Amino acid sequence: MSSHDVDSAATRAVATDLAQVREQLWGAVIDCDEYAAVATIYAAMDAGVPPEDVLLEVIAPVQQKIGAEWAANRIRIAQEHAATAINDRAVAALAHHPAGRTTAHTGKVTVACVDGEWHALPARLLAETLRLRGWQVDFLGAQVPTPHLIAHLHQSGPDAVALSCSIPTRLPTAHAAITACQAAGVAVLAGGAAFGPDGRFARQLGADAWAPDARAAAELLAEGFLSTHLSSNRQPIDDLPHLVDQEYTTVSQTATQLITETLATLESRIPAMREYSDFERQRTAEDIAHIVEFLVAGLYTDDDELFTGFMLWTAGILAARGVPAATLFPALELLGKQLLEFPRSKRLLDAAKSALAGEKRPATDPQLNT
Repeated sequence: MSSHDVDSAATRAVATDLAQVREQLWGAVIDCDEYAAVATIYAAMDAGVPPEDVLLEVIAPVQQKIGAEWAANRIRIAQEHAATAINDRAVAALAHHPAGRTTAHTGKVTVACVDGEWHALPARLLAETLRLRGWQVDFLGAQVPTPHLIAHLHQSGPDAVALSCSIPTRLPTAHAAITACQAAGVAVLAGGAAFGPDGRFARQLGADAWAPDARAAAELLAEGFLSTHLSSNRQPIDDLPHLVDQEYTTVSQTATQLITETLATLESRIPAMREYSDFERQRTAEDIAHIVEFLVAGLYTDDDELFTGFMLWTAGILAARGVPAATLFPALELLGKQLLEFPRSKRLLDAAKSALAGEKRPATDPQLNT
């Protein structure tokens, strides 16, 4: 047997082992068994699996499966929250295992989610990956108000800040945070699903660099992106030419009115809605609010795919729950009538209707980076 054959066999064995560990961890989190989850990752590390592989090839894929199972309506939202919490505890436990400790010192990084972003696990995975590689990390967690973040940067003086944003509706807030961090003299590494699979919004909003995942982010930092990228992509926060038309500002400021009028008109046109319970009415209002929020985000970035991606994902969620995608069209039509004088809004709404009619579904959840 050649050395190549030996290496290939070893690679297959490791992949099989990781697959088994993933299945064990999935069983633990879905059973809400924190002790079994921690025991699973400890056993893997005791057997020689590198902590970074446990983080990114076991815990991260299990988190993706949690989101996929919820989207497919195979687990309830409470199960999704409980499983995510256990996964988070597993990450914390990994950091305390002897194999997860290091005495190296590479530099200092602050990792934080932008204000309003509650999906903290992707940022947590990055923080622990950087720690394993010798970085001193200040992990600030979910929903960090920009003024508090800037105060922390002034106090701690990190080499860089890694900003995580998974929900596209938080991109305007992310833009403000990026600019504020740079004004404080700290380079920004952006990451998370909200910035797009190709990082288009990170570039548009002026981040110094973007990474698609934790390993890529760690490698960028190790390669010294601070010196090669700093100031190369920066722009003033108001330097998005398409915002001159004020559509984003006007639609965002009238969002409540749009939601209220759309809901009221739907109730007057669809008799069955008059029999809705308070809970059903509240859920319908929330669905309309999400549509308006993503429309606003689409106007901020001037990107059709951001809005259509959300609408297609929503159609998939509804279909998994036995609700036809056609139920989305009345809300889009009513919003269009209220926004007749706004050409970019009309373009986004028309693009979404065309996409829904074609039933082209996105491969990933536009709200999550798991």
